[in-house]
Amino acid sequence: MSDWERSSTARVTTPARPRKLAKVPFVELADGRLQGVVSSGSDIGRVYVSSVVAATYAFACSTNNNRPCGGARGSFCNHIRALINEAVLQYGAERVARYLKAEPADGEPSAQTIANDMSAARPPQGDTKAAAPVFSRFLRHLAYLELAPTTAPLPEMQWFPPTRAVA
Repeated sequence: MSDWERSSTARVTTPARPRKLAKVPFVELADGRLQGVVSSGSDIGRVYVSSVVAATYAFACSTNNNRPCGGARGSFCNHIRALINEAVLQYGAERVARYLKAEPADGEPSAQTIANDMSAARPPQGDTKAAAPVFSRFLRHLAYLELAPTTAPLPEMQWFPPTRAVA
């Protein structure tokens, strides 16, 4: 491991399993929520920003231009279920269940048991305030895909000052 990797303060976790990015291109466990961007099944130009709050399981799903999801009426829509499935692939079922405080009492957690246990709690429909920052982070990640491959550091990724003086 190089000096740069050892001095880095942000740890990147490797995915539990590889996943395809076509249906759910962005998923994260952040801000006390499972949140991400899910592609529409019917319109290639539309995406949904979906989220589930840890512990309360309050859920929200809306399009990228703040139109409500037609399937999220009183229970989890297919976008939220797809988000849970991809989060389990990305982070592992145990980590997702622990983060959402949805650990099943019996057996090994899976995407299906996590979604079923949260749905059984009859969670409330939450607000869509988180949609804008989540979608903004997704667009920022997309911008990095357009950059030419390089090993040089990116200035906007340098959040912390160097820990030692450079001569």
